[in-house]
Amino acid sequence: MASNYGLGSDYDISAAWTPANLTTAQTGKRINMQNVKSVDIVFFKGAGTAADDPTVTLKHHTAATGGTSANLAVITEYYLKQEATLDGDETWTKVTQAAAATIVGNGTSAEEEQIVVLNVRADQMPATSNWLSLDVAQVHATNAQLGAALYIIHKHDKGEPTSFPAPLR
Repeated sequence: MASNYGLGSDYDISAAWTPANLTTAQTGKRINMQNVKSVDIVFFKGAGTAADDPTVTLKHHTAATGGTSANLAVITEYYLKQEATLDGDETWTKVTQAAAATIVGNGTSAEEEQIVVLNVRADQMPATSNWLSLDVAQVHATNAQLGAALYIIHKHDKGEPTSFPAPLR
């Protein structure tokens, strides 16, 4: 029986990258933006060392692999939960900025746990690029800080979770 809301009928989820130590830069998997309304990108991380603030970069690509890649400067707002220990009592803070391809830590972001959510609509993609990814730069060579990112894909039609095509092909 199909559900009216949720996985399959409203959205799909895919990993941009799975939990990793951000002492190594992470290159996000490319997601196909054709036949979707938008994608919420969720970046979350553990606490790290002062001044090791993560920088995430949104990119667009002309192909699933290879092709031409460039920064996608469409981030004007995102939502943030940040606290020494994320324990469910946090509220969202809306952060606004001039259109950019990056979100840069805010000075205390390294020391605290974070959830960052940004939305990219399909109509924000260049006409020649159908693929989107989110990368994070190396935060430090030796100071551990764990992080991961997910794509929450909002589609046009309703259906079972099995109706989604594989988003990363």
